[in-house]
Amino acid sequence: MTSAKEPWTETDDLPKILPRDRESHKGSFGRVLVIAGSQGMSGAAILAGSAALRAGAGLVTVASPASIQPIVAMGEPSYMTLPLPEDSAGRVTASAARIILSRPWDAIAIGPGLGRSHEVDSLMAETIQSVACPMVIDADGLFSLARSPFLLQGLLGHAILTPHLGEFQRLLGHDPEEPIDDPLSEVRFLQQQTQAVIVLKGHRSIVADRDHYRINTTGNPGMATGGTGDILTGILVGLLGQGWSTCNAARLGVHLHGMAGDIAATEKGEISLIARDLLESISKAFIQYQNGSSQNSF
Repeated sequence: MTSAKEPWTETDDLPKILPRDRESHKGSFGRVLVIAGSQGMSGAAILAGSAALRAGAGLVTVASPASIQPIVAMGEPSYMTLPLPEDSAGRVTASAARIILSRPWDAIAIGPGLGRSHEVDSLMAETIQSVACPMVIDADGLFSLARSPFLLQGLLGHAILTPHLGEFQRLLGHDPEEPIDDPLSEVRFLQQQTQAVIVLKGHRSIVADRDHYRINTTGNPGMATGGTGDILTGILVGLLGQGWSTCNAARLGVHLHGMAGDIAATEKGEISLIARDLLESISKAFIQYQNGSSQNSF
């Protein structure tokens, strides 16, 4: 399913994290929007927004249905919140796009815990077609993409898609339970179709852009618990908001996410690890990475 016209090679390179300018301020590190949550899924919004802050974003706003906005606001005092119009089931409606598009953002994450509805599909479509800043699309955002194939046709060159295997199969139009014989070939096909950076999450996550792919080696089975994917989304959008390219943000973010999981597992064990443990280990992962020997420039 891949094209032989362009070379595609594996890389182990990761970018350096440079010291911050002493004269910088919160506006220097990005205005990030996280669109997440629905009734019963406020935790997804809290985890993603908190992870964006831990990844270094200067100003983070978490936009969620109005009914859960107070819960999301209590989850972390360091981000701002934005209530959005919702339907009777507590999911955001398409009219939320007017509010989202009325403000300037440096990066947007959309999808964690949003729920599934035609209104969410419409919100996704309008956001993707109207926003020029880089985006991370995850979870229910990916479900909407799979139901709107026209959005997959080269409109996502400014995006990172973060599917797990079932979501990946839906994006390809396959049965979510169908096994993949050649994951690299399928990942490259989706990358060429969408022009997005693809992160196929799993035991050894694949991060792929137009020219390269990377097999991530950090992480552990303890991370197979609810909420860890929301934290990855937050890390990625936090990096994008600071000006990282989509490919650099994806490679580094996936690596650091796994590092945080490994640090948490040494402290809590794989069996007892929960997403909050991972969130609390992000800062340690950044410190270890900056001080470690695994860091290479490219």
